[in-house]
Amino acid sequence: MARLSLANFDFENKAKADGFAVVAGVDEVGRGCLAGAVVAAAVVFESEDHVPEGVNDSKQIPKDKREELAELIKQRALTFAFAEVDQSIVDKINILEATRLAMITAVGKLDPAADFLLIDAVQLTACPLPQRSIIKGDAASASIAAASIIAKVHRDNVMAEFDLLYPQYGFARHVGYGTPEHLDALRLHGPCPLHRLSFRGVIQPELGFE
Repeated sequence: MARLSLANFDFENKAKADGFAVVAGVDEVGRGCLAGAVVAAAVVFESEDHVPEGVNDSKQIPKDKREELAELIKQRALTFAFAEVDQSIVDKINILEATRLAMITAVGKLDPAADFLLIDAVQLTACPLPQRSIIKGDAASASIAAASIIAKVHRDNVMAEFDLLYPQYGFARHVGYGTPEHLDALRLHGPCPLHRLSFRGVIQPELGFE
């Protein structure tokens, strides 16, 4: 069986023992960013044997290893899916609701369809599927951890592409998070179409950027 650090298959095995056959781990990336979409992913493994070794919370994995694991996850998963909710929707419905929308959309793309969800920290009350919300689930459940990895790699790649359109912001380096470099760029250039105008730090009226 796959040897996992922290993230394991216990929650998935419990759901399977309760009679569920297609147990999906669900996570998001980009919730705290000042720019770009929030991205959710859902991943289903047929069994623990299919989980690549080293799967864990994406934030605890170096970039090169994370990219390697993302490809292995896609190869070994029974099914996986992504969904993006862009910055304009984030501004309209707020980041929590945008996160829930991305998660539900990703789950809806799974084939075969999930019959049970393991979700990192969020409750999807609008989704009728049986589910379990797990605090720090990306460090506890292998399926949630896998979802966090492929979502992170996908979103980072998207932001690197946007860096070519808006090189003055450094998106390829900070991928939209509020780093000192990013905040300095906002002070100098103001927001671009990728920025979440409802987020503190993006709008700076004292500098004339509204």
